[in-house]
Amino acid sequence: MKHIIKRRNFIKTATLAGLGIGLESYAALPVENIVVQENRIGIIGLDTSHSIAFTKLLNTTDVRPELASYRVVAAYPWGSKDIESSTSRIPKYTEEIMGMGVKIVDSIAELLEQVDVVLLETNDGKPHLEQALEVFESGKSVFIDKPVAASFSDVVAIFEAAEKYKIPMFSSSSLRYMKNVQEVAQGKSIGKVLGADTYSPAHLEASHSDLFWYGIHGVELLFTVMGTGCINVSHTHTEGTDVVVGVWNDGRIGTFRGGRSVKIGYGGTAFGEKGNVQLDCSDGYEPLLVQIITFFRTGKPPVSPEETIEIYAFMEAAAISKRNGGESVVLESVLSNLKK
Repeated sequence: MKHIIKRRNFIKTATLAGLGIGLESYAALPVENIVVQENRIGIIGLDTSHSIAFTKLLNTTDVRPELASYRVVAAYPWGSKDIESSTSRIPKYTEEIMGMGVKIVDSIAELLEQVDVVLLETNDGKPHLEQALEVFESGKSVFIDKPVAASFSDVVAIFEAAEKYKIPMFSSSSLRYMKNVQEVAQGKSIGKVLGADTYSPAHLEASHSDLFWYGIHGVELLFTVMGTGCINVSHTHTEGTDVVVGVWNDGRIGTFRGGRSVKIGYGGTAFGEKGNVQLDCSDGYEPLLVQIITFFRTGKPPVSPEETIEIYAFMEAAAISKRNGGESVVLESVLSNLKK
């Protein structure tokens, strides 16, 4: 879809973003005659604040260079139809996103006809498999917001379907891309990470496997700094708190604390060869959105399917440990049981 760029600040923006608009070539042309390719984004699910936050960052006259030429043009509101905390948001978020120039459509099929790439933002993970399959069949790249799905079997099925249809996709919590979290993960601040303790809210939703609903944030943070290689998990649970301990294959230990009774926030501590550091999770959604748009440009997921599947296997093992009174669960057994 061609879009006539009329904003004077876009010439610089487009150049920085590598969109092929050279200042020398176009210096003599009126700005209103410059035409660039606009990439159309469609959103599935207006039951989460992420849909609004992403659209505000993209559909602005002062878009940052890394996000240039991508715009949300259409949205399908549903979404959960049986989780009240999600459904109650849809009317307000629908009105708000329409105010940013986004067209509301009646079906995913209608959405897919009008867009180039997809943000699957449905807060409820239950319909994600069905929704993702429809996107995969259309051949369009997709980012699936947390949780990937409500059950571990659906998580694996989604990744298998993406591989079958050869469609690029990934999923991530925004906490993965906080600036100092990435500095730790890349070994820039404390060298090799020897262990980590992370925390986040862990509100539960009966239709979702234990920590999938909200604990995913803190668990993703744990894996971002620790990396993959967890071999067993144990889970201590009380009414207001979850503490999950993971042992990695090199002897390192990582823990996740999830809270429900207090405003626990998001963060943690990473312990490294060169010292310890607090994990600052205050950078907002923009760092994640930059990764999403880079993914749409390149077709290369920044997080591997193997890592994301291990994150959800960790949470599924924690749920099994919880049901069994806190006994240790081998992560490999979660995958083995799925294959039976």
